[in-house]
Amino acid sequence: MALLIVAVFILGYILIALEHPLKIDKAATALLTGVLCWLVLLFGLDTMPAGPSILAEYPDTNVFIKNALSEHLGSISEILFFLLGAMTIVELVDVHDGFKIITDKISTTNRVKLLWILCWITFFMSAGLDNMTTAIVMSALLRKIIKKKDDMWLFGGFVIMAANAGGAWSPIGDVTTIMLWIGGQVTTVNIIVSTFLASVASLVVPLLAATYFLGRDKTALEPIDQEMKSEAGTSASEQKLLFFLGGAALLSVPVFKSITHMPPYMGVLLAVGVLWYITELMHRGKEPETRQGFSVASMLHRIDTPSILFFLGILLAVGALEASGHLHLLAEQLNHAFGSIYIINGLIGILSSIVDNVPLVAASMGMYDFTTYPPDDDFWELLAYCAGTGGSILIIGSAAGVASMGILKIDFIWYLKRISGYALVGYFAGMLVYYLQHHF
Repeated sequence: MALLIVAVFILGYILIALEHPLKIDKAATALLTGVLCWLVLLFGLDTMPAGPSILAEYPDTNVFIKNALSEHLGSISEILFFLLGAMTIVELVDVHDGFKIITDKISTTNRVKLLWILCWITFFMSAGLDNMTTAIVMSALLRKIIKKKDDMWLFGGFVIMAANAGGAWSPIGDVTTIMLWIGGQVTTVNIIVSTFLASVASLVVPLLAATYFLGRDKTALEPIDQEMKSEAGTSASEQKLLFFLGGAALLSVPVFKSITHMPPYMGVLLAVGVLWYITELMHRGKEPETRQGFSVASMLHRIDTPSILFFLGILLAVGALEASGHLHLLAEQLNHAFGSIYIINGLIGILSSIVDNVPLVAASMGMYDFTTYPPDDDFWELLAYCAGTGGSILIIGSAAGVASMGILKIDFIWYLKRISGYALVGYFAGMLVYYLQHHF
C-alpha cells in the first residue's frame, strides 16, 4: 500500500502529460488521482511511512483522514480562491479592452526583442506582485498581441520562467519564499541581496539561448490584427479606468496582506467586490444585454473552471503524499544521502517541478531547526531560489505554470520539448552564480 499511493500519483501524472494524445481532459485525471491517493491512504494508513506515529495519535483512521483533509483543503482553498479572484479581475480588464493601453504601444514584430521586453516586465512585476498573479496578467496580455499558437506558447513558457525567477528573490514574490520569510529563516534585505543575481541568471541564460535560436528565424511575428484588438465597444476612458483599477486591485493585495496579516485571497476577494460595484455603477445606464456582458457575474462564466479543478486535484494528490509521510521521508533520504546543501537543494528544486514546492519546503523547514541552519544561512537562501525556480522545469511544477496552462492551453508535452530545456539550463546557471557569489 505504501508504494501504491506513489504508483497512483505517477500514473496520474503520466495521464496528465498524455492529455492531448488520449483526448482526456487533464482536470478529470487530476481529480481522480487526488481522490484515489486519499482512498489508498485511508485503507493502507498502517503501511505508510508516517503510519505508526499517526495511529498512535489517531487510533480511529477516519478521524485522522477527516482532520488531514480539512487542513489540506483549507490551504488549497486559499490558493484556489486567490486564483479565481485574480482571473476574474484579469477577465474584467480584458472584456473592457483595458489591455489595449499596453498592446497599442507594443509595435515590434521582432520575436527576440519582444521576448526580452515581456520577460523583464514579468520578472520585476512578479517580485512586487507574486508569480501566479503576474503569470495570469501576462498570459492574458499575450492573447491580445500574438496570433499564432506556437509563438504564443513559446512566449508563455518564458513568461512562466520569468515569473518564477522574479518571485524567488522577493520575500513576497513566491509562496515558498513567503513561508521562509514568515518563518524567520530569511530576512527581507538578505534574501534580496543573496538571490537576486542567481534569479537574474536563471532568466538571462535561457533568454540568450533563445536569442541564438530565434535569431535564425527571420520571419516577423504575426500580431493580432488591429481591428481585432478593439471589439469590446468600450470608450477610451472606460478602457483606461478598468486597466488602472484592475492593476491597482492586484497590486493592493500584498499591501492588504502586510497591513492586515490576512491571507492574500481575502485581499483579492475584497478587490473583486469593489470592482463589481464600480462596473455595475459604470454601466447602469446601458441596455440590459450590454450591462450583463460587462458584469463580474459574466466574467465568472469566462473563467477556465476546468483549470481550477485541475489545480484542486493535483494539490489533493500532493497533500495525500505529504500526509502519508512520503515527502518527509524523501527529504530525510536526501539529507542522509547527500551532505552538500547544493545537491540537497538542487534536487528539491527539481522535485518541485513534479510535486508542489510548498510541502517540500515545509518538510525542509520541519527537518532543520535554527541550531542546524541559523536564519539567513546559505541553506535557506538556496532553498528559496531552488524551490522558486525549479518549478519552471515542468509546466505543472508551479502555480504560475498551472495558471498559464489554463489561460493559454499550453500542452504539457509541448512545454516539455520546447521550454523545459531552457528552464533546466537557467536553473543550474542560477545555482552556479549563487555558488560563485558566496564562495569567491
